[in-house]
Amino acid sequence: MSLVLDPATQDLLFREARTANTFTDEPVTDEQVQAIYDLVKYGPTAFNQSPLRITLVRSPQARERLVTHMAEGNRAKTATAPLVAILAADNEFHEELPQLFPHFPQAKDAFFAERPVRESSATLNAALQAAYFIVGVRAAGLAAGPMTGFDSEGVRKEFLDDDHTPLMVVNIGRPGPDAWFPRSPRLAYDEVVTTV
Repeated sequence: MSLVLDPATQDLLFREARTANTFTDEPVTDEQVQAIYDLVKYGPTAFNQSPLRITLVRSPQARERLVTHMAEGNRAKTATAPLVAILAADNEFHEELPQLFPHFPQAKDAFFAERPVRESSATLNAALQAAYFIVGVRAAGLAAGPMTGFDSEGVRKEFLDDDHTPLMVVNIGRPGPDAWFPRSPRLAYDEVVTTV
């Protein structure tokens, strides 16, 4: 059985898509980010909890503050990308459940009354949404450079609060010169998939 998506779209979203390491200086607009969000917000999460929160780093002052928390090898990339997004999990996502899961508004208290349960669920589901976000960036014809090499606690204190856990920093823009490392190998189907 073949895929429904045409081969060019498959290439854009997956086969030809890689982490970008350099970017041009062409700006990423608020309209582009809105279009990305308006697409990826439909990706499923457990209880429709939608715990991903996005902080866009645009100003030079905010960029400078963020760069100090990046791992050494990621600083130049973050300093020069047209747009940087901090993707975080909202550990208080349950407050939105009566609106987001209206057919069972009691889910807020029935399943997520305890903070450790919320944190675990928020991390898993926000990471899932982060993957949707990266694919959405690609669908917009832009390149994404997702990174987990940063001081998480420093980023949380600098840009978020105690109710948010930073998951990754994503550089966004049009790919620049020598943006791509060579494609790394992938595991074969029979190395990953087991039928029982």
